[in-house]
Amino acid sequence: GINLLREGLDLPEVGLVAILDADKEGFLRNNTSLIQTIGRAARNAEGRVIMYADKTTDSMRSAIDETERRRAIQLAHNAEHGITPQTIRKQIHDLEAAAKALAGDGAKAAELEQLSDGDALAGRIAAVRKQMLAAAEALNFEKAATLRDELKALEKVQLALA
Repeated sequence: GINLLREGLDLPEVGLVAILDADKEGFLRNNTSLIQTIGRAARNAEGRVIMYADKTTDSMRSAIDETERRRAIQLAHNAEHGITPQTIRKQIHDLEAAAKALAGDGAKAAELEQLSDGDALAGRIAAVRKQMLAAAEALNFEKAATLRDELKALEKVQLALA
C-alpha cells in the first residue's frame, strides 16, 4: 500500500497509517518521505500514524517536529476563523477516475510504439534516465517513479526493435 500512498492515489478516508521499520534510514524513511506519508493520515480529522522503530532517528524526530509545528499553525488558523476540521469525503466515481488516471488509457503505449528510429529512441531513453536520476536526487520520488515506468516502456520498445 505504501506505493499507492506515495505515488499520489487519493485515499482521503485513511484513518491509520503504520510505518514499519521507521528507524531504517533510506529511500522511504527520510524526513521528506515520512512527512509525505504522515500527511496522508492528516487528511482524516481522526487520522493517526504509528511509526514502529527500535530507536528514534533524526529523520523521525525532524518529521515529528515538523508535523507538530504545522499542526500548531493549523489549529491557530482554525481557532481564528472558527473552522471545525472535517474528513475529506469523495464519491466512489472520483476514486475510480483517479485509479484509471494512474493506470493510463493506453495512449502512452501507442505513442511509444510510434518510435521507430533507433537513434531517437536511444536519445529519449538517455534523457528520461537522466531526468529520473535528477528527480530521485531531488527527493521527488513520485516523479522518479513515473519516469522509471516511462523508461521501462521505452526500453521494452527498444528490445522489440532490436
